[in-house]
Amino acid sequence: MTTLLETDAVLKRGLGELVRADPVMAKLAASGVTPLLRKRPPGFEGLAWIVVGQQVSTASAAAIWTRLRQILEPPGPDVLLRLSDEDLRAAGLSAGKVRTLRALATEIVAGRLPLDGLQNRPAGEAHDLLTRVKGIGPWTADVYLLFCLGHPDAFPSGDLAVQEAARLAYGLEARPDARTLTALAERWRPWRGVAAKMLWAYYRMVKSREGAPA
Repeated sequence: MTTLLETDAVLKRGLGELVRADPVMAKLAASGVTPLLRKRPPGFEGLAWIVVGQQVSTASAAAIWTRLRQILEPPGPDVLLRLSDEDLRAAGLSAGKVRTLRALATEIVAGRLPLDGLQNRPAGEAHDLLTRVKGIGPWTADVYLLFCLGHPDAFPSGDLAVQEAARLAYGLEARPDARTLTALAERWRPWRGVAAKMLWAYYRMVKSREGAPA
């Protein structure tokens, strides 16, 4: 049975494995890079939060989510389907995110996406079920698996911050694309999720030193 990233003790264990397996990870850890657990609740609310946060700043995502939660009570797929597009757009959602959330809610209500049971499925199978929903791409699926389900080997290779952090940490000439980063991440199995958290933490550290928002 997979050990989930639900406690700091498990996160520390995964980091120890990475440090032993990869000198670059060991160097980052020695320099003070500290990964954060940062769990979100699983289920529709957690996945909807990730969709809302796509391609917008943290502040914008928080504002949109606050407005959405005011009309999405309780936060479930059936409630969302009763809201009009105008209601959802007024909360700050783009037309694309409205379509994605509607598709997600429809699949859950129809029973084609067993969201409540994904935690008991292998990560690959859960990933495939999520990405079958129109508008749910690999990044969204991986972030949900990592932050909401706590899967230790989920790895969002398409995340730009993770890619840039890998470029800096490994001295690469160019920022690796998702395929290149996936190949690089093979050395981190079965703790790729912890490696992603390390790279995010490193990215925040670099941006903080540069005086830019992380």
